[in-house]
Amino acid sequence: MSVHQESLTFTTRGRGSVPVTEAVNRVIRQSGITTGTCHVFQHHTSASLLITENADPDVRRDLETILARLAPDGDPAYHHDMEGDDDMAAHARAMLTHNDLTVPVTEGRASLGTWQGIFLLEHRYAGHQRRVTVTVQGE
Repeated sequence: MSVHQESLTFTTRGRGSVPVTEAVNRVIRQSGITTGTCHVFQHHTSASLLITENADPDVRRDLETILARLAPDGDPAYHHDMEGDDDMAAHARAMLTHNDLTVPVTEGRASLGTWQGIFLLEHRYAGHQRRVTVTVQGE
């Protein structure tokens, strides 16, 4: 069994999604591993990872609408607002989604469904540099 790990940095433009499937597949290819698993972890409390529809961007916009209903910005019930109205909402949205995900590796690439892609979700208004660690294990 082999293990390969790389750290990637993605620049977000503020709230929304950044496609990262190609970058993850590049790490898998560079690992030389053809069969195994790929674990993706993002190192922030106000961003998250998601596997979802990759063909129609309306899906990601609609998911943002749902998150806005579940964790609205500036809710007066929030105590934590050190960095603005989106601060606590961003933490709640990250809690509702995922900081990490694992996908199978088949034939040297992430074994995703036809319409699936991996996305980094930025939950803050402002853009940020987001660090992601990709670990590939297998043969």
